[in-house]
Amino acid sequence: MTRPKAEGVQAVSRALELLKLLGAGAEGQRVSDLAARAGLAVSTTHRLLTTLEQSGFAHFERASAEWHVGREAFAVGASYFQKRGYLGPALTYLRRLRDETRETANLGHLEDGQLVTLSQVESREIIRAISPPGGRVPATCSAMGKALLATWPDDQIAEFCTRHGFPTMTPRSLCGLPALMDQIAEIRTRRFAIDNEEHERGLRCIAAPVWGPEGEAVCAISVSAMAMRLTQDRIARTATKVVEAAAALTERIHGRAPG
Repeated sequence: MTRPKAEGVQAVSRALELLKLLGAGAEGQRVSDLAARAGLAVSTTHRLLTTLEQSGFAHFERASAEWHVGREAFAVGASYFQKRGYLGPALTYLRRLRDETRETANLGHLEDGQLVTLSQVESREIIRAISPPGGRVPATCSAMGKALLATWPDDQIAEFCTRHGFPTMTPRSLCGLPALMDQIAEIRTRRFAIDNEEHERGLRCIAAPVWGPEGEAVCAISVSAMAMRLTQDRIARTATKVVEAAAALTERIHGRAPG
């Protein structure tokens, strides 16, 4: 009895991994490519995709022999978005922020110790910073993550760091609570956070929190750009735009900052 149950759990896990791979691709994908990325046999991959198709979570385009995300996956994703009332209104401010700064604008929130990108409006520059929706980054390596942590009491930040630690993404990543708290103090004073190549070398990000109706930070807005463009003399001007966008979204969703 134990083995069939274990095999069933494994099949579900593999199917969900394939669904993630389908969602990560901008175009359709062939079964052989999906099998290689998932580390599965082509026959196993085809069987799982067929099962997903029967439930509406995958779609096979016969003319091109490519697999796509199905309508049911979209419906589930839409439900996730509907339960977060700030996602729809945020697009207006993300687009405006992208146009004003010419860089990629992002929206994210904290989940399971990581910063999850929820929405994004890409820069029109040829070389641009992209962390696609659904992407996860350790909170302490992320401008949006640090902007949100800075809204918490110090003891909750310390507890968070005890649970999740300080994952190292680059040589600039924070490696301990004292260094983080030094940055937290600066963030609280200036009202924005900076990721200075702490998540990815050559990438900078500036973020500010968005407040909900209950006086808690519900998400953060950011601008991410290549460090060669987001130079020190541009940081202050860009930060002003980011803070203004976060404040405008806060007002739009009837949020309020404490105090």
